[in-house]
Amino acid sequence: MKIRILAGAVALASTVVLSGCGYLPGAGSGSSTVTVWLMKGSASQSFLDRFKKSYEAENPSVELEFVLQEWGGIGPKVLKALEGDDAPDVIEVGNTQVAQYAGTGELRDLTLESVRDLGGEDWLPGLADPGKVNGAQYGIPWYAANRVVIYNKDLFAEAGITELPKTRAEWVDISERLNTAGRQGVYLAGQNWYVLAGFIWDEGGELADDSGGDWQGALDSPAALRGMDFYKTLQAFGDGPKDADEQTPPETDVFAGGEVAQIISVPGSAALIEQQNPELKGKLGYFPVPGRSAKKPGAVFTGGSDLIVPEGADHRGEGIEVVKALAGEKWQTELARAMSYVPNKPALAKAVEGQEGTAAMAEGAAEGRATPNSPFWAAVEADNPIKPYMTAVLEGGDPAEEAKKASDRITSKLITG
Repeated sequence: MKIRILAGAVALASTVVLSGCGYLPGAGSGSSTVTVWLMKGSASQSFLDRFKKSYEAENPSVELEFVLQEWGGIGPKVLKALEGDDAPDVIEVGNTQVAQYAGTGELRDLTLESVRDLGGEDWLPGLADPGKVNGAQYGIPWYAANRVVIYNKDLFAEAGITELPKTRAEWVDISERLNTAGRQGVYLAGQNWYVLAGFIWDEGGELADDSGGDWQGALDSPAALRGMDFYKTLQAFGDGPKDADEQTPPETDVFAGGEVAQIISVPGSAALIEQQNPELKGKLGYFPVPGRSAKKPGAVFTGGSDLIVPEGADHRGEGIEVVKALAGEKWQTELARAMSYVPNKPALAKAVEGQEGTAAMAEGAAEGRATPNSPFWAAVEADNPIKPYMTAVLEGGDPAEEAKKASDRITSKLITG
C-alpha cells in the first residue's frame, strides 16, 4: 500500500499496541501455530483479539501468532523470508507489491480458493487485479483505502454551495467560486501523482501499458495528456507548490489553517486536520472524486493490502484457511467497521454506511485502480519520473514533450528494474 498518509492517520486513530513484536498465544497441546505477519496499524488489538478467539474456538487444533511489521524496509524483509527456510504462513503485503513477490516463484497460487471459496469475481478491481500475475491469483484482497475530496463545510456554505459536485465540470465551477478573497478553492500540490493517475485513468489512459507485450511508459498518449490538462486546471484554484508533493508541506497542515476549501486525501486525514485545529471538528465533509459524468465517480488509485501465502510455509494449508476467514464476509465486515476501511467487495460497503468519510471512499472504490502490475514498478516509484514531469508542465513546459521524456524514463525502468 502506498497511501502513506493513510498509515499515519490510521495509526493515530487506532494504534495497535501489542507486547514486543508479536501477539503470542499460549501454547496448546497437539496444535499447529500459524504465524501471520501483519503491518503495524492495519488492525486494532481489539479486532485481533476477537478474530483470534473466534477462529481458535472454531479450529481447536490451530494457535494463531500475529507478528507486527513496519512498512519501512518491509520489501527486502519479505523477499528474504520467502527465500528462507522459516517463512511465516501468511503475510500482509501492499496490493501493488504482489507482482514483485510473485516474481520469486515462492508464492502459493490461490486461484482455486479465490473462485471456489471467496467469490473473487466480485472483488474490488483495485485490490484483486494487482494480486493476479499471469492469470494466477497470488494476493487475496484484505482491505482498501482511496482518496476522496475532504471539504470545509463552513467555506462551502459561505460561498452559497448547497449541492456537492457530481461531475468534473461542476467541480471546476465550485472550485473557482471558492478560490477567492484570500482563500484557496482546492489545495493540490504539483506532484501528487496518485491523484493524476486517477484523472488519466478517467480519460482512458494509463501510466504504463503492456498491450504490445512489453511494458512501456504511456504518459504521452492523448488520453494521459488530457488527464494532466485537467490536473493543471484544478491545481490552479489554489496555492499548492508546483515543485513538491502533498507531504511538503503536509496538505493536512495547510488545510487545518481554515482557509482551504478542499483537499484530495483519504478520510483518515480528517483526524490529523482536527488534531491541528480542533475548531474544525464537525465541520469537515466528504464526497467521492467527481467523474466525467454524473453516472459514476472518478477513477482513483486504490491503496490497501492483500494477503499472500508462501509456498514454503510450514503450515501452508492452515495459513490458507486463515486467509479465507480474514477475507470472508464476516471478518471483512468486522474489519471495515473497526478500522473505517473499504471491504474487499462493493456489496459489503453497507457495513460503513453510517461513516460519512468511509462511505464516500467506498463509493469511489468501485472505480478504483492500481499502479501497473509490473514486478519492476517499485523501481519507477523509487526515482519517480512522473513528479518532475508534472512540475515541468505546471511551470509552462510543453506537455507532449515532457510526457515523452517521462514515458521513456518509465520504459527504461520497467525493462531494467
